Amino acid sequence: MRLTGTGRRRVLPAGLTVLAALGAVAGVLVAVLSGPPQGPRQFGLPDVQASTGGAAVITGVPLTVGAGAELLSGSPVPVVKTSATGGAVAALHRTVQPDLLVVAPFSLPDGLLAAVRKLPGLLLAERIEAVRLRVNGASTALLGVDPSQFRSFAARPTGAASGLWQGVADGGIAVSYTMGELDKIPLGGSVLASGQTPRRLPVVAFGTLGIGGVNAVVSDATATALGAPAGNAIVVGVQAGDITADAAAIGRLLPRGAGVEQLVTLGTSTAGAGPVTAAGAPTAALDAMLSAAMSRRGLPYVYGAAGPGSFDCSGLVQWSFAQAGVTMPRIAAEQALAGPAVPVSQLQPGDLLFYHTDPTAPGYISHVGIYLGNGWMIQAPQPGMDVEVVPAYFGAEFAGAVRVSPAQAAAVAARVA
Repeated sequence: MRLTGTGRRRVLPAGLTVLAALGAVAGVLVAVLSGPPQGPRQFGLPDVQASTGGAAVITGVPLTVGAGAELLSGSPVPVVKTSATGGAVAALHRTVQPDLLVVAPFSLPDGLLAAVRKLPGLLLAERIEAVRLRVNGASTALLGVDPSQFRSFAARPTGAASGLWQGVADGGIAVSYTMGELDKIPLGGSVLASGQTPRRLPVVAFGTLGIGGVNAVVSDATATALGAPAGNAIVVGVQAGDITADAAAIGRLLPRGAGVEQLVTLGTSTAGAGPVTAAGAPTAALDAMLSAAMSRRGLPYVYGAAGPGSFDCSGLVQWSFAQAGVTMPRIAAEQALAGPAVPVSQLQPGDLLFYHTDPTAPGYISHVGIYLGNGWMIQAPQPGMDVEVVPAYFGAEFAGAVRVSPAQAAAVAARVA
């Protein structure tokens, strides 16, 4: 979950506006804990040397392969063999960063894609379906695509995995590496996609798309069979320049009820956004947040959980800040936009630490922890483990630290609501 190095990529996340309208999951909030701490040492944590080595901040989860499934050798992401019944998929010719998403709760007019493509400064635009539905009971942002065309927008390892796109064309579903491994979905098994018409779909691959919050991709035909409005979205890649102006130009073409949003993508690979002068959270709020986070120590990691009894990494962050009255976006890539970057030498308790942990999208922010002070952090690590306090990690996977600005965090959260 993550951020960027170039100016034009420091953008607010899309949030896929229509997805929320189709059934976003509400978070569970509880009262702020009483008795705010008197400083970082109140947790009884001595000074510790932070880790700067090459070891992973979280260890890998064993890949679960369904009975009878056969993995394709040489694939850049985990893929199982399929029967190629959906027709041949075109080869990958280029990779384009997805910058903008046009989305509506209805099918977009037939001529809109052609009109968008005529605008100056666009690299690529493709019509897709964008919806939110439940996959194995978990609310999931899902795209329906033409595999031959959309693969150019995916994270490069995923885009290059021809077997993944062939499996999607054959009627399967590819889920993100994080969702697949951390939710223990059997590769080569199946999941229940509960759209307007529930269907059980074969899981053909684990591969991160590289668009913040999107965890699954199917073919156009499969998406519409699940009840998605055909062609209700357009994904757009633009040339370097003023992305806000590009969004405004597209917006002038849209029918009432449609919108255009900027995406959090692989381009946002370094944590930090907003002015360095942005007001940080008050000390009392940070104390309440840290106390709330520490009260969850020992509770289980569950992928997609945001408290109060179980958490994933970003769920712990969102829930803990909520106890202090601070609204945070849900996923780590979006949380990395919740305030300005802060150097490691200036870390304070309550700052957020971000990491690259997804081998299918090495530039994507996929993990977050909360800095406690004295060299420690608290995190919800992975399935089979509990919320834990560990030495802070600043090794190869470290993607930067952020000092949360409540106003900036609320603005990001509002865009993804």
